[in-house]
Amino acid sequence: MANSKPRILNNNRDMVWSLIPLVVACLIIAAIASQCTLSPGGPTQGPIPNFDADAALQYDASELSFPIRDPAVPEDWTPNSGSRKSIAGDQGGDVSNVGFISGAGRFIRLAQSNATEDVLVPFAVGGTRYASGAQPVDGYDWVLYEQQGSESVWVTDLGDVRLLITGSGTTDEFTTLAEATTNAKPLKP
Repeated sequence: MANSKPRILNNNRDMVWSLIPLVVACLIIAAIASQCTLSPGGPTQGPIPNFDADAALQYDASELSFPIRDPAVPEDWTPNSGSRKSIAGDQGGDVSNVGFISGAGRFIRLAQSNATEDVLVPFAVGGTRYASGAQPVDGYDWVLYEQQGSESVWVTDLGDVRLLITGSGTTDEFTTLAEATTNAKPLKP
């Protein structure tokens, strides 16, 4: 005599009763590992990582062959990231990056490089972009690379260095960072 029901008598209710112990076991493991939280009011802003942008830019100024500027951003902006990368090729060069979280909680990144604009923009955004306009800011013309559904990119050429701003910031926040950067004196190596 068979111990189980014939296969034809199994249904969705049997499947649910089989899965319940698995789901309970997964919840217990997640709770023990503290990987599960309940937030009825929605997600909350976590702590912003601490990054010493002044020290990073000063170090880049002493190591790189082009002038590096340390912009005086508003007090409610927090530097949260930075890196230094290289773009290979004839028109490539070094790129010094610093990221900020604006007072409104939006991320804005400043890149300073001796690479040409034609190489720097695709490197910064990970693909091809085409210029879509220009924005004069404090006596400098910034070339805009805007694409539907993507972050804006602003680039200006100061002769010995290209400045690139990108991120989820507003036009006012981009303008603030553009002014702060072009008004900053190059750091001494």
